[in-house]
Amino acid sequence: MKRIIPILYFIPLLFISFASFAQTKISGRVLDNKDKPLKGVSVALNNTLDGTTTDSAGFFNFETTETGNQSLVASDATHSTMGLPLVITGAEIKGLILRMRVAVLDNVTITAGSFSSGGRAITVMSPLDIVTTAGSNGDVVKAMQMMPGTQQNSTDNGLFIRGGDAYEAATIVDGIVVQSAFSAGPPGMATRSRFNAFQYQGVQFSSGAYSARYGQALSGILELNSTDLADKSNVNLGINMAGLYASGTKRWKNSSLDVGGGYNNLAPLYALASTNFNFYKVPQGGNAYARYAWKPNKNGIFKATVSGSYSESGIAIPNPGAGITDTLNPSNYMSRLPDTIHFVTRDKYIFGTATYKQMYKNKYSLFIATSASYDRNNNEFESYPLRQDEYRYQARVEGKDFITSRLTLLVGADMQNYGMKKEMGDSFVRKQSFNETIASGFAELDWTPVYWLAIRPGVRYEHSAMLNTDKIAPRFSTAIRTSTNSQISVAGGLFYQEANNNYYVLGLRPEMSYATHYIANWQISKKDRTFRIEGYHKDYQHLVRELINRDSFIANRYRQINPNIPINNKGYGYANGLELFWRDKKSIKNADYWISYSYIDTRRLYENLPVEGTPTFIAAHTLNVVGKYFIDKAHTSVSATYSFSNGFPYYNPAAGTITKDNFLADKTPAYHNVALSFAYMHSFGKWFTVFYAQIDNVLNTHNVSGYRFTGDNASGYTRNPIVPAMYRTVFVGMNMSLSQFSKDEL
Repeated sequence: MKRIIPILYFIPLLFISFASFAQTKISGRVLDNKDKPLKGVSVALNNTLDGTTTDSAGFFNFETTETGNQSLVASDATHSTMGLPLVITGAEIKGLILRMRVAVLDNVTITAGSFSSGGRAITVMSPLDIVTTAGSNGDVVKAMQMMPGTQQNSTDNGLFIRGGDAYEAATIVDGIVVQSAFSAGPPGMATRSRFNAFQYQGVQFSSGAYSARYGQALSGILELNSTDLADKSNVNLGINMAGLYASGTKRWKNSSLDVGGGYNNLAPLYALASTNFNFYKVPQGGNAYARYAWKPNKNGIFKATVSGSYSESGIAIPNPGAGITDTLNPSNYMSRLPDTIHFVTRDKYIFGTATYKQMYKNKYSLFIATSASYDRNNNEFESYPLRQDEYRYQARVEGKDFITSRLTLLVGADMQNYGMKKEMGDSFVRKQSFNETIASGFAELDWTPVYWLAIRPGVRYEHSAMLNTDKIAPRFSTAIRTSTNSQISVAGGLFYQEANNNYYVLGLRPEMSYATHYIANWQISKKDRTFRIEGYHKDYQHLVRELINRDSFIANRYRQINPNIPINNKGYGYANGLELFWRDKKSIKNADYWISYSYIDTRRLYENLPVEGTPTFIAAHTLNVVGKYFIDKAHTSVSATYSFSNGFPYYNPAAGTITKDNFLADKTPAYHNVALSFAYMHSFGKWFTVFYAQIDNVLNTHNVSGYRFTGDNASGYTRNPIVPAMYRTVFVGMNMSLSQFSKDEL
């Protein structure tokens, strides 16, 4: 039966129309009422997939297979939507001028808990924002850590959102949950996410109270939507201190194919940098991908992507089990190894998706998505082998009815089959595994009864086959326009999630936990300036707890969970917070900057915490300042980032018997990071080239994420800092393309 399931997920995609239509090119310009060009405006044929966004001079152009009477619509968050009737006969339409006025009391959108707006999901951070933000190193997830509601973390993978653990946030690509979103690595060392920012149209980040379309995330979601048809054929070549890569794109009339690959080897980088660990086997590997997009008819688009990667590395790291006396699990192998161990990882990963979206009669839309992923880690702790396999198969179908211009209804269903298998010891004699299937249904209504009010109620149903349980999660959000450029939004709902997979793979079966979200914000946007203030409260219930006595507490996020330990779902917690966000693209010509600040007060009693405490991945105050500037005459882009947090809690065994007052009461020094990036553009014949350099942690601050303690009360304790692989990194490279960039892309 398990072998049949992956095949069944792809069956819906066989029912696709393959008709082909001629393309008509449409071009023009968008201006404001003072004849100044408007950048970043969404321009599209109403109720179709055909459209684009304007460049820095306000120009747009795209192709369509539509014919007859149509409506061209221009929209953004700060101007009134502009419509222009067209009659499409097949001949090129050019020279169009659309003039937009500053928005009056209409176009209200719900923003509570989310950084996206507008019907075409205009996002706060575009792919180019991501790769040009100093300190992000082009990593989608790292760039999101510059936004309100997230925590800075240099030693763990994932997004830590508003008090939530990393596994409580989900990453979504084209409606599909991504399994193993990060490259493999040793415990306690952060690695890159697997996403290439340029393969996505934009990034939508929800820090709470997200749509009923998704579930199984107590904290929030990071949603990426892949690009549609490529604009034109192109070739890209690149080399940097971590390796080299190449990609090529071929554009046909109604389709495009994009293929690429790369080889990574960090030897040049580590040869010039001072590392905090001994990489006796330098990280290296390769990756490849292929992506096909096709418009089989005038209102539909099919997209399929497959990607794969291989990586391996060897490193001497602090033993995650050193200094642990596990009386409940005396067979704990890690506790018998030296304080420093040799860790080897070899990772093979493959991920494939296929989606189809179709509009019918300008009134109904259908969306179908399927995916399959497989991740194999062959690890070794000294000579002790550990193999871990993770897999996930998914299918999703959604239908939307555009009942009126002010009312739409979305209904859908999805199914996920996923699991994990671990094999350990010589000849892999110890085996652990679990398999889960979750079936879900959801409905969501978008209603704008009057121009100044938007309402979005929703509900989600989930059934777990493994736990044999059913959950219903209501959601609600609304927005009220308070002036020409401002609005308030509120949102809330119930969000369920299963426990960490490390419990299920041991044969333990904790029930689902849930969190109740309450969010309210006020936002004002005017002339490329945005200010937003948001407050929230989250109430956690039914969290998993390990029933241990206080003397058995192990302050190690990577500990081996004892399969014989009693557990229950009587854990709980809360998170209260206030966040500020300011972005200004207007005040300084060719400049863009933003400031984000987050305050959080949170405590939990969950997993192996013996008493309630603030988790070790939480800093109460977090500040990010990001600036970008383009120097026209020098064809150069400069970006600088400053990040601050006031320190993370850690467990100090020397404090004595654990109490609510002293548990996790100690704090690390404050976190500081200054990062710089530079990009210079130059043409060599037909090849347009970008040279870039990035420096992370310019001041070489020795940031600490926590401490490990060895020893005991009798002999005393030794405190060892938990640090990143490198304090400061310098990264240099170049990219060559047969398609010219513009300054907007830097």
